[in-house]
Amino acid sequence: MSAPQYIPGHQLLTGRTAVITAAAGAGIGGATARKFLEEGARIVIGDAHARRLKETEQALAEEFGAANVTSLPCDVTDETQVQALFACAEQAHGSLDIVVNNAGLGGTAELTEMTDAQWSKVLDVTLNGTFRCTRAALRSLRSAGHGGVVVNNASVVGWRAQTGQAHYAAAKAGVMALTRCAAAEAAAYGVRVNAVAPSLAMHPHLVKVTSAELLDELTGKEAFGRYAEPWEIANVIVFLVSGYSSYMTGEVVPVSSQHA
Repeated sequence: MSAPQYIPGHQLLTGRTAVITAAAGAGIGGATARKFLEEGARIVIGDAHARRLKETEQALAEEFGAANVTSLPCDVTDETQVQALFACAEQAHGSLDIVVNNAGLGGTAELTEMTDAQWSKVLDVTLNGTFRCTRAALRSLRSAGHGGVVVNNASVVGWRAQTGQAHYAAAKAGVMALTRCAAAEAAAYGVRVNAVAPSLAMHPHLVKVTSAELLDELTGKEAFGRYAEPWEIANVIVFLVSGYSSYMTGEVVPVSSQHA
């Protein structure tokens, strides 16, 4: 089954400011940045890859206007850089409304062969990084006093066992639990916190470095027989940060066509 037609923006986020982590490149973060701009938002994007981040900022600024796009390199394992990213959003636009915590790190290793360093690196980026950014987001949104929305990027692997993925699965399951606990606390000051849990989202650069055998195996598990385009995940994120999901908080929404 081929990918459905790309859906244009409907100005669902006009006048709102969003921070998006790991937003350089062709993945879910980059697709979300573009979608938010198409929906009328102003964005502040962060990424640990400074060169790619600057290239992304320049490309989006040319298309959507420099006033609507700001970037700052941000390694989510560094609390100082996380604080600087959120301060940048407030300085550039005077307020913050939306945060998308997209940064994550994968890897493959059987548990018996996995080193402490491999385990810790995946957990620090994927779970601890989401914690640092969620904490910064809730502090900023609580202080501003006008509500807001946080969306974390989890994964169906947080629910489903997969060999070689113990560190990643543990981190993503932690992101789900963090999302629910943060939502319970943030409701008191009108902030919603939800998560998306994609199954298989690919982009051209990732396809090039994935063996045909593995790609066939992974897509064979999907009901539509294909992987999701990053913008299909971004569409669900747009829904979760828009007024259409105003009663939803503490939810983990699968974006998946897996049937097994």
